[in-house]
Amino acid sequence: MNPVNQDEMRPEYDFSQGVRGKHHRAMQKGYTVTVHQADGSSVVKDIQPPPGAVILEEDVRAYFPDSDAVNEALRALIRLIPKKRLGAG
Repeated sequence: MNPVNQDEMRPEYDFSQGVRGKHHRAMQKGYTVTVHQADGSSVVKDIQPPPGAVILEEDVRAYFPDSDAVNEALRALIRLIPKKRLGAG
């Protein structure tokens, strides 16, 4: 018996009818996960995005594949914003 390669999908998984981003908006608001245990009990967990989480739209993600890329771009934009003068309000 060959060990399962953890980097590949198993042949029995069929995502041909999958819809990318189908639950995207709902996931942003939080969701509930129910884990059914072998003993018949269930554990329910409410999952909320952490405070400060930023969700990027798909077209933006195409340009910013990770947090480092997003932060680098935002820092470049911040440098373009004039600093407020002390006492000005």
